[in-house]
Parts: sequence; C-alpha cells; structure tokens
Amino acid sequence: MNQFNVPVRGEVSDNNQAIFDNLNKAIGMVPNLYATMAYSETALANYLQFQNGKTSFSNKEKEVVNLVVSQVNNCSYCLAAHTAIGKMNGFTDEQILQIRTASSDWDQKIDALAKLAKAITVSKGTDVSEELEVFFEQGYSKANLVDLILLIADKVVMNYLHNVTNVPVDFPLAPELEPELN
Repeated sequence: MNQFNVPVRGEVSDNNQAIFDNLNKAIGMVPNLYATMAYSETALANYLQFQNGKTSFSNKEKEVVNLVVSQVNNCSYCLAAHTAIGKMNGFTDEQILQIRTASSDWDQKIDALAKLAKAITVSKGTDVSEELEVFFEQGYSKANLVDLILLIADKVVMNYLHNVTNVPVDFPLAPELEPELN
C-alpha cells in the first residue's frame, strides 16, 4: 500500500509553496515527484538548484543520460517524464526506445554517452574502462565525465525517490521495451 500521498500546496511549507507557484508558472503543473520532495523543508529547493545547475552537456545529451539511468533503475515515473522531455528536445519515439537500451545507431557520440552512462550506473562506477575509452574517442572530455557522473547522481535521486514512494505518474506512461531490446 502506498504510504505517500502527493502533498498539495496548502500542506507544504511557505518556502515550498513559493516553489510550487514558480513551477506552476513555468511548466503549468507541479510534477508529483517534485511535490513529494516538499515533505522536506529543504529538499525540493536543494534538488532544483542542483538539477538546474550548468553542465557541459546539451539538453539532448542530458535526456540521453536521464533515459538510460531511469531504465537501469526501472523508474516508471522518470521514464515517462523523460520520454516526454526527450520528444520536446527532438528525439523520435524510436530513438527514445533505442536510447533506453543504451545505444544509438544514428549517432556514435550519443551511443558512447549512453553506453558509458549505463556502465557507470550498473557497475556503480567500476569496470567502465572500455566504455570510457570510446567516450573519450568520441570527443568527450574529462569535464564531460565529471558532469556525466553528476547527471547520473541527479537521476538516481529521483529514480530512488519514486521507486520508494511509488507516487502516481502524472506524465503519459513510457512504452515498455520489447524483450529483445531490454
């Protein structure tokens, strides 16, 4: 049984109410997973500051990492959200499904990023030398590597939060991967 109801504006602190107002103004809603963070007085503000920090990756590259990590961690919420955001950033449905398998047959650089993101997530950062070599061969830098690890950490936080709380998904559900793609 789900013990986590999604808090509404009147149930959270004044600081979190202001964040809810800003989210409503910016994106027209307060995503359930963000609202769940508002159980904490500080988590939502801290997380949004971290998530919105500068990175060396494009929005498309960030979505590659978000999709791969969410697939590895089997987070239905984040897969739904980042499928929608991936489409807004120009990926097709087919490309999104392929990215979730940590591959890209249309872009070698995205393929290298996806494979390293998966390898780091699965192995917790150990035994990634082959993927790391290809990542660097595709033109990524050590700065990109550091930013990749931060992006993975960002997504792991949200994946775990949803997997523990199981709050309702308020985005269109992402399609299941075909067994041969998994």
